[in-house]
Amino acid sequence: MAAKGQADLLLQLDQAKTQLYHIKAVIISGMGFFTDAYDLFCISLVTKLLGRIYYQVEGSPKPGILPPNVAAAVNGVALCGTLAGQLFFGWLGDKIGRKSVYGITLMLMIISSIGSGLSFGSSPKAVMATLCFFRFWLGFGIGGDYPLSATIMAEYSNKKTRGAFIAAVFAMQGFGILAGGIVAMAVSATFHAVYKTPAYSVDPIGSTGPQADYVWRIILMLGALPAALTYYSRMKMPETPRYTALVAKNAEKASQDMSKVMGVEVESQEETGEEKVIIDKRNSFGLLSREFLRRHGLHLLGTASTWFLLDIAYYSQNLFQKDIFSAVGWLPGANTMSAMEELFKIARAQFLIALCGTVPGYWVTVFLIDHIGRFTIQLVGFFFMTVFMFVLAIPYHHWTLKENNIGFIVIYGLTFFFANFGPNSTTFIVPAEIFPARFRATCHGISAAAGKAGAIIGSFGFLYAAQNQDKSKVDPGYPAGIGMRNALMVLGMVNVFGFLLTFLVPEPKGRSLEEVSGENEEVDRAHPTGAEAASV
Repeated sequence: MAAKGQADLLLQLDQAKTQLYHIKAVIISGMGFFTDAYDLFCISLVTKLLGRIYYQVEGSPKPGILPPNVAAAVNGVALCGTLAGQLFFGWLGDKIGRKSVYGITLMLMIISSIGSGLSFGSSPKAVMATLCFFRFWLGFGIGGDYPLSATIMAEYSNKKTRGAFIAAVFAMQGFGILAGGIVAMAVSATFHAVYKTPAYSVDPIGSTGPQADYVWRIILMLGALPAALTYYSRMKMPETPRYTALVAKNAEKASQDMSKVMGVEVESQEETGEEKVIIDKRNSFGLLSREFLRRHGLHLLGTASTWFLLDIAYYSQNLFQKDIFSAVGWLPGANTMSAMEELFKIARAQFLIALCGTVPGYWVTVFLIDHIGRFTIQLVGFFFMTVFMFVLAIPYHHWTLKENNIGFIVIYGLTFFFANFGPNSTTFIVPAEIFPARFRATCHGISAAAGKAGAIIGSFGFLYAAQNQDKSKVDPGYPAGIGMRNALMVLGMVNVFGFLLTFLVPEPKGRSLEEVSGENEEVDRAHPTGAEAASV
């Protein structure tokens, strides 16, 4: 029975009880996403500060802001790097193994975070160009973490709690966003207390001060710390047994790794005298084959398109929270604050939204995903994101009145709750579960890259679209846009399409990875699903 040893190995993985190693894997992989979120979102906290430092116009009644092309580059270049990294490391993870490239992504994050803070130059243009260079490579490393972390966690998990484990890894993003807010508040408050800079309207030059140039550098460089703390543990992780058995075709090594890290005793192929696993020819098709298209084409379209649409809305909101808060009057006018006061208040606003909306949404998903399923959570999330977007957009003038600002923030926070108790979590989880092992990281990388393409559209498009329709009221250097109200309406429609395309995505809850992908029919014949599996 050539496939029986392999079947036993995979069955024990699916039926293994939650152990210490599962928790360690969540923390090690999750700290990568903590770093990812900190690095990707902290740039939104310091863009206004960069405008004050490097693009101040003498005699202007308002503090300097980044020119449109510079703002788009600084906000979007890491996303471009992330997209490239998702495709490259996803493919590489399937070719040479998940573990082999897992440390490279983290090292890229560490070096690039430090490099971002050390972006120097003789002119503002040179500083921004250097910053963009390092942030591209930072994004490249971050991109690799998406397919690798999701795939590693999926392949180590049992089928009963797999969704919760993958969701917990992704949920560390919420804590990364909180950390970005805390660090920015702490650094800006410290510098303000020491140097006591006045408001811009009192002293335009003194309101920023030369010390401000250290603030944004410190915030960006601290992104290297959690990655550095995780590097050793990540390098000690063994290859996943599923990759070793199904792709590398070394069931003996897979058995040894399982015994070592999970305390699961599995007889190796060599010990039982069995032959090496014979792969069913019907399952040897390639990624670009008609057979893959027939079996998984609609699935890949579903995972990629829903992630694409989700990230248009999600990143538009997240990267430009400060602009939305300013538009509804939750943040005072920039000329009434010093640079450090403005940074502190933007960071505080982002922290509160993350604390009350983003983080709870992530962890509600962790607790419920293996009970109500990925499909239901994604539909519910897209539905309520649509509802709340339209609630914000249709009576937009109502929300701009000062007495209604708190109501706006509450509803805005609910859109984040249902993004994270919804498609922002499930679009990450499902691609790691529904494709064959030899394509798993690649297909996850393709889906994630589609998401980042949506994030780039959201980041660049929203920057221009949300500008006032009245040319006299737009930010310097921008053309007139469609206004915040219409921009929110567009985002609401994007969520409608995400809801509809969710029906292309299958439900993997409670099923083994091999059953969902139809990858190993020998395993299914040796151990059919049903009473035997259900009794575990």
